[in-house]
Amino acid sequence: MNWDDTRIFLALQRERTLRQAARVAGVDQATVGRRLAALEHALGATLFLRTSEGYVLTPAGENALRSAEKMEKFAHDLVRQAQGADSRLAGEVKVATTDSLALEFVIPAIARVHAEHPDVRVMLNTSTQMLNLARREADIAIRNMKPENLDLVARRLAHWPVGLFASPGYLARRGTPAQADAFAGHDLVMYQPFLHGSAAPTLVGEPIHTGRLVATANSSLMLRSMIRTGMAIGEVPVPLAERDGLVRIWPERERAGRYEVWLVTHQDLRHTARVRAMIDSIVDAFQPRGS
Repeated sequence: MNWDDTRIFLALQRERTLRQAARVAGVDQATVGRRLAALEHALGATLFLRTSEGYVLTPAGENALRSAEKMEKFAHDLVRQAQGADSRLAGEVKVATTDSLALEFVIPAIARVHAEHPDVRVMLNTSTQMLNLARREADIAIRNMKPENLDLVARRLAHWPVGLFASPGYLARRGTPAQADAFAGHDLVMYQPFLHGSAAPTLVGEPIHTGRLVATANSSLMLRSMIRTGMAIGEVPVPLAERDGLVRIWPERERAGRYEVWLVTHQDLRHTARVRAMIDSIVDAFQPRGS
């Protein structure tokens, strides 16, 4: 199997459409179709069926997929191991994180790397999609969960309590909610994933059923922005709320389970000079102020 053809095959299997596969592979749709035809001709088998849901593997395609994924792994291993010995402070570093952590910590870290090593170029990705480090979709990821993959190296950057906060303006208008009153008479905002569990939703352990849920957000940055404008009360990791000038309500209470931040990279890349410089700058950005 030709690696270029295999790369197109894998992109089409994962994306299901010619257009999306072309975008991921960095080619046009005609090239995707031509590469697929060449691969099917070389193997003497039809690899995909075109359905209403997109391109779906045939049994022959399922068999080819296992070999294609092995080829991909070996190709990425080769690149990572070669780059792992790269001592140049130049070239590209792919960093993936959330929008909130990017604004507060990663962008300042990028600025420091640029000031010290101007030939290092950073590609920052703040989508909600979890990128795959083994496939080199990112060189460094800043995540809220520690990965289980033994090929990845993880370092915990933060372990923050999550408290209940409001803006000074909100509290001046509406007052402080009473504990054990389930937020009666108050407006609330929440992080969307917290509403999808089987248990009744709470804020710092307090039921919310008598309060009014004004909005939800799938981005912690958007949630903080809504609280900061005085729209409502909500949960925020304490150091981030302090940066926003928010006022903590019921300081003795916090959400069960702290907000963790992990820096993750592949073990083959952690000693690459440009990746190491970016890691060191990100770690420094997460140090408590005044330390």
